[in-house]
Amino acid sequence: MKNKKEKPRTLTMGGKKRSPKDKKATQTISPVFVTPEVIGNYRLLQKLGVGGMGEVYEAEQFKPLQRKVALKLIKWGMDTAQVIARFESERQALALMNHTNIAKVYDAGATEKGRPYFVMEHVKGIPINDYCDKARMDTGERLELFIQVCEGVQHAHQKGIIHRDIKASNVLVTIQDDKPVPKIIDFGVAKATAQRLTERTVFTEMGQLIGTPEYMSPEQAEMTGLDIDTRTDVYSLGVLLYELLVGVLPFEPDELRSGGFDEIRRKVREEEPPKPSTRLTTPGFDTQHATQNRRTDLSTLTKQLKGELDWITMKAMAKDRTQRYATVSELAADILRYLRNEPIVAGPLGAMYRVKKYVKRHKTAVAAAGIVVLAMIVGTTGTSIGLIKAVKAQKEAREEAATAQQVSDFLVGIFKVSDPSEARGNTITAREVLDRGADRIEKELEEQPLIQARLMETISGVYTGLGLFKVATSMTEKALAIRRREQGDDHPDVASDLHGLGELFTRLAEYEKAERFYQEALMIREKVFGPDNVAVARTLGSLATLYRQQGKYAEAIPPLKRSLSIKQNVLGPNHPDLATGLYNLGILYRRQGKYDEAEPVFKRALDIREKQLGPDHPAVARVLNSFAITLFRQKKYDEAEPLYERSLALKEKTLGPDHPDVANSLDNLAILYAVQRDFEKAEPFFERALSIREKAYKPDHPKVAASLNNLASLYIDQGKFSKAEPLVLRSLEIKERTLESNHPDIALGCIALARVYKNQKKYTESEAYYERGLAILEKVWGPDHIELTGHLRGFADLYVIQEKYGVAKSLIERQMSIENEVLKKDDPNRAMTLIVLATINGHMKNNTEAERHYQSALDIFEKSGALDNPLVAYSQACYWAVAGNSEKAIQHLARSLELGLSSPFADDPDLRSLKGIPEFEALVDKFEKDKEDNN
Repeated sequence: MKNKKEKPRTLTMGGKKRSPKDKKATQTISPVFVTPEVIGNYRLLQKLGVGGMGEVYEAEQFKPLQRKVALKLIKWGMDTAQVIARFESERQALALMNHTNIAKVYDAGATEKGRPYFVMEHVKGIPINDYCDKARMDTGERLELFIQVCEGVQHAHQKGIIHRDIKASNVLVTIQDDKPVPKIIDFGVAKATAQRLTERTVFTEMGQLIGTPEYMSPEQAEMTGLDIDTRTDVYSLGVLLYELLVGVLPFEPDELRSGGFDEIRRKVREEEPPKPSTRLTTPGFDTQHATQNRRTDLSTLTKQLKGELDWITMKAMAKDRTQRYATVSELAADILRYLRNEPIVAGPLGAMYRVKKYVKRHKTAVAAAGIVVLAMIVGTTGTSIGLIKAVKAQKEAREEAATAQQVSDFLVGIFKVSDPSEARGNTITAREVLDRGADRIEKELEEQPLIQARLMETISGVYTGLGLFKVATSMTEKALAIRRREQGDDHPDVASDLHGLGELFTRLAEYEKAERFYQEALMIREKVFGPDNVAVARTLGSLATLYRQQGKYAEAIPPLKRSLSIKQNVLGPNHPDLATGLYNLGILYRRQGKYDEAEPVFKRALDIREKQLGPDHPAVARVLNSFAITLFRQKKYDEAEPLYERSLALKEKTLGPDHPDVANSLDNLAILYAVQRDFEKAEPFFERALSIREKAYKPDHPKVAASLNNLASLYIDQGKFSKAEPLVLRSLEIKERTLESNHPDIALGCIALARVYKNQKKYTESEAYYERGLAILEKVWGPDHIELTGHLRGFADLYVIQEKYGVAKSLIERQMSIENEVLKKDDPNRAMTLIVLATINGHMKNNTEAERHYQSALDIFEKSGALDNPLVAYSQACYWAVAGNSEKAIQHLARSLELGLSSPFADDPDLRSLKGIPEFEALVDKFEKDKEDNN
């Protein structure tokens, strides 16, 4: 018979149905509540469905980015505070989940009226069983699709999340790049609300039957909630596999539900369903429908299912969970073995079975051996070799299964603390779960060193994902010591740990250690895999990143280009690993000031990552951030800002608000605001970035120094030099201790300190630091790099203050020469430089030259529409003051204040001729008063 759709039913204890009369008697008049059209940052478009306790809407998110989402709105009557509190505990784990086959949870909150809602990825797809039937997929194609589902569920289990309601309607298949991709939906929601948002989830007053009866594991049917682990999802996946193979569920829905609530529980816990192959011959089974949807006939389908697929399915659905697959990955591995004609773990494992598998995998060789068997001796030899290989494969499979089960059981024990019943009402954070797990790994697994090392590596990766690099390093070092002892110094797993330590020490700015670990990992990988292996390419790429972070750009180029060449040849032009290499090359070009070369590289990396990983992947956020920096350096502020904002939003959502990568985006946005003189908006971003980095890194980390320098520069721009000085000094001290002597970050620290000393009238000290900083930048960037221009201008100002106009003029003329080569003719920055040059010529009484430069500047301002810029008006005032036209100078000063000038000007040497003029003194008083009011 056909698999009938599940019907919504109201079930009560003992299976008694309420009569219409009873139902009517218990009804009450409820108030009418209107759902708002806009909830938070989401505009509701249409209702997709209504469940027992919730409504599902298609919605449009309109900020901080635009996209279609699914919004689930809880109905009235639930305790909002309780729901939100329980969801927050779950949400910390959900934030760690990121997998192609899992529909993402984006957001959660409550409406103004207190109704909780959840925001998820809007998956445009159909249930997996319907998709397979419509596409008429054969058994092999269905199994390959099912393996993807298993990979998604296993990812969730690794993050400590149990679905508890896996079923066909919760696995939607959508099309991506012309390929079917299953997406598992409703992760975490059941756990957050304790009841489902779908009418097919059964619940009672005394206990909660969480899940859908047809897919429910026996332990779920117990309803205690105290004994649910990841194997309950293994059971549900077994039911889904049964449905995909046969076309019907193990228990017929109408028959299962007809006996009432207690009968459902009894049947799920006690009755064994027929095997898939047996179900094909059950009276009433719709054979034609099943075979047509699988492009086969009954005889072939029965033969396919009988034996191994029966064994796999029934093992997954074992009533006793200790007899099931211990993990979802173990289930997927057995299906993969079936597809490859290798011996499977499930079912009878006799010698004849192993021989048959060997024959299937090596048909040609066995056929040839069969001919030789006629010659007797050689044939016997060939058969013996085959049996030995089969036994060896079986032994390896059993060992891997045993290891997987031990790992699974241990992880289940670690994550069981996050079960609400175990937590006893307390919020258990992801960090607490990890710390308890790490402690247990060290204490309880000494007798199983390789399993211990494997788990240490896994938890180290999660610590790294949380930005806890020091703890992650300690775990990886312990795993490496175990692997060296157990597996030898040249084992590939040893190389993996060495590579991992290289990455961690790079993050911790311990560069010598990092390089040593990378070089050793590279030596092992080249020895074991050969010179053109992807693992070799990854270590080369990481080594190049290390050199780049030390400012060794010339040393970074060869390993990075070799890495890219290997990846392109082995993985193809659209692989995510190739995008990583391109991303790193883009950063390297940008650091060298090669923006024209960096921009297309970032564009290609972004295109690959969005196509292969999806638009919301953390790796996409990192490319967006670096791409935006490149645009920013070219002064394309309007293009850079939305990329920065999208990058920040993605990082906060996927990594959490306190991750070091979030600090990078905060810094970059703040710099963008500061450059545009929006200091009030920039300051909290700088402060938050510094706070994150001080928590994540050691006190003398270069990232901490960078944050200190950024905040100090903001204070300098605002004239708050006493606040800036200690930050700059601490920043420069860190950089000098941890970076190469010619690193550009040291140069920027020197220039920041020079600016402070200049404004404190410590001119000799300022001059020394300007010279040192510019010398480093010229060595790294070259003498004609556009980034030098702003620093040349600052250095020239120092000489103007000291009335050393000849030196100042030579610096500004050099700045102008660089800008003329790089900037467009009507760029306002060129005009500003001309104003400065005009002013200096005025001081030197070169009036004809000054007038020419000033007029050229005005022409550019007029063409570019920059006449309303307060700095332009201020620069014009300086020129007219030097030219001796006090009236025009004061007129432009007044305009600069009206336009919002925020820089102090009372002591500007260019304006000293105005002192004593009442109108000028009034403007100074107004400026000082406005400054006090703003502070």
